[in-house]
Amino acid sequence: MKNILVIGAAGQIGSELVPALRKLGFMTVAGFSRTPLTPELAAGGPSERIDILDGTGLVDVIRRHRIDTVFNLAAMLSAKAEAQPLSAWNVGVNGLLNVLEAARIEHCAVFTPSSIGVFGDSTPHAKTPQDTVCRPKTVYGITKVTGELLSDYYFLKYGVDTRSVRYPGLISSVTPPGGGTTDYAVDIFYSAVRGETYVCPIAAGIFMPMMYMDDAVDAAVNLMTADPAGLIHRNSFNVTAYSFDPEGIAAEIRRVIPDFSMRYEVDTLRQGIAESWPDSLDDTAARSEWGWAPKVTLSDMTERMIAALRQRL
Repeated sequence: MKNILVIGAAGQIGSELVPALRKLGFMTVAGFSRTPLTPELAAGGPSERIDILDGTGLVDVIRRHRIDTVFNLAAMLSAKAEAQPLSAWNVGVNGLLNVLEAARIEHCAVFTPSSIGVFGDSTPHAKTPQDTVCRPKTVYGITKVTGELLSDYYFLKYGVDTRSVRYPGLISSVTPPGGGTTDYAVDIFYSAVRGETYVCPIAAGIFMPMMYMDDAVDAAVNLMTADPAGLIHRNSFNVTAYSFDPEGIAAEIRRVIPDFSMRYEVDTLRQGIAESWPDSLDDTAARSEWGWAPKVTLSDMTERMIAALRQRL
């Protein structure tokens, strides 16, 4: 990687990936659409307004900046996508096709994150294997499965260097929750720091794999800089750090904020999605093929989140 375009730079992953790439010395163009860039992102390097559904405009941006690697982060999150399924398909699949075509024409590598949303009720839920049945029941998951297959197709047919990881729930203090099923694990910290009782939309006993954003950024960068000769899989690698249910993360928070309280008002939509997703992931393939290893423990993440939000709020 030398010259990088990050599409969706103002989103949950992009807002932290762009500064990390720039700090590593890569020329990184922050691509944004409806959500404006923060002043820090805008001032830190070049930026471009990008419509992922405009393939011609996308090729133009790639050519002008001599882009060799595209991080395509444009997507609608799981619960929000269920409310707007056609828009979710348009962005997640038709937008990806434009990125892959632009990459084919301009000889770029492409990273498009997948998700645990690719899995469904028929998938083994404990230590979900790298290679297993993917039969999601949400449009979000369907777009992610399609994205994995399209990315592999462009690698096999055209030689486009496509790579991706299946992210678990991502936890960050930089951007607020944005409509994902695992976002309760971010929202709970805001309530805790504000001294509020948290109203949890996911029932006790529902475990989902999670990861702190620092590790999510490392996963993307490390995969894209890995020697392709070692990659057996490409689209997409299971990656994870830890799993917990609402009671588990509440207990972690009480270790730092002893008087934190929580009650339940289960959201039927998000609960149904959560029940179809894995309890935990087997990420052996990522560890063996490109050296994946998370650095931030659950306790470390809890302390970092509370400290960062206390400073902000």
